[in-house]
Amino acid sequence: MNNTSNIRNWIFKSFLMMAVMTILLFFIVLQVYLFLSEDPSISLKLSIYLTTWLAIILFLLSIYFGFRTGYTFKGRIDDISTFVTLLRSGKFSARVDRYEHDELGILSDELNQLAVFIQEQVKSLQRLADEKSELADQAHQAAVMEERQRLARDLHDSVSQQLFALNMLSSAAQKSIGTDYKKVEIIVKQVAEIAGKAQGEMRALLLHLRPIDLKGGSLREALTILIRELKEKTQIEIDATLDGMEDLSKGTETHMFRIIQESLSNILRHSEATKVKIVTEKKGGFVTLYISDNGKGFNLKENKMTSYGLQTMRERAEEIGGLFQIRSKEKEGTYIDLRIPV
Repeated sequence: MNNTSNIRNWIFKSFLMMAVMTILLFFIVLQVYLFLSEDPSISLKLSIYLTTWLAIILFLLSIYFGFRTGYTFKGRIDDISTFVTLLRSGKFSARVDRYEHDELGILSDELNQLAVFIQEQVKSLQRLADEKSELADQAHQAAVMEERQRLARDLHDSVSQQLFALNMLSSAAQKSIGTDYKKVEIIVKQVAEIAGKAQGEMRALLLHLRPIDLKGGSLREALTILIRELKEKTQIEIDATLDGMEDLSKGTETHMFRIIQESLSNILRHSEATKVKIVTEKKGGFVTLYISDNGKGFNLKENKMTSYGLQTMRERAEEIGGLFQIRSKEKEGTYIDLRIPV
C-alpha cells in the first residue's frame, strides 16, 4: 500500500512540475517578445495577467489529471497485488482483469497465464494421486505382509518393553508389601503411568490397521466409524464436524483419511490430550481440514517436526496439491490445517 501511494504521489508531482515548467516557458516567451518588439501589442501588465490566469488553469488541470491518473494507476496495481495474494493463498482459479494493452496489461496477461499453469499442475498432481491410489490397490496384498512386519517391530519396540517394565515393577511391589508402603505407592503410580502409555501405543497401532481403501465407502462414513470407535475405546472427547466431502476423487479421499488417521495416532501416542476437534468444510473452491487438541504440544524447532508421521502427512498433502500447516507450542496443544483445491 505504501509503494502504490508513493507512485501516486510521484505521478501527481510530475503533473505539477509540467504545469510549472509550462507557465515559466510561457512567461519567458512573453518577456522576450516585449523586449525585442518595437511596438508590442501587449503590455507588461497584460502579460503578467495572462500568465497568472494560465497558471491557475494549468494548476487546476494538473491537480485533476494528477489525481485521476494516480488513482487509476493505483487501482490497477492494487488489482495485481490482490491477485498475487490470492495465488499465494492457493486460489489458482482467480484471474486479474486487463484494462489496456500497456506494460501493466502485459504483466496481467503473464500472471493469468501463470495461474493457468499452476492450476493445471494442481490437476496433474491430483490425477497422479488417483493413479497412485489405483497402483496402491494393486499392490495391497504385498503391502499387507510388510505392514504386519512393521506392527510386529512396533509392538516389540514399545508395548513389549513397557509390559516387561510392568512385570518388573509388579514383582518389586509384591516384595515390598508389608515392609515399605511408601515404596509400594510409588511403584503403583509408575505401573499406572506405564500401563496408560502402553494402552495409547496399542490403540495407535490398532488405528493403523484400518483399511486404506475405506472398504468402498465414502470418506465421511469411514471417518464417522473411526471417530465412534475412538470415543468408545478412549476417554478422549472428540468434537467432529464433517462437511464438504461429497465430490472428492478417490485419491484425495484416501490421502485425507490417512492424514486424519496419522494425526489421531500422534495424539494417542504423544499428546496426552483430553479433547480433540476435527472440522472439514468446503469453502471458496477448497476443502479445508482442521484438527486441534489440548495436549502438551511440542517445540516445532526440535527434531519432532521432521518425524516420520508429520513428514508423511505433509507429503500426502502435497501429492494432492494441498497446503499443509502445523502449529504447536509446549503446554498449548497442536493445530493442523489442510487446504485442498477442488
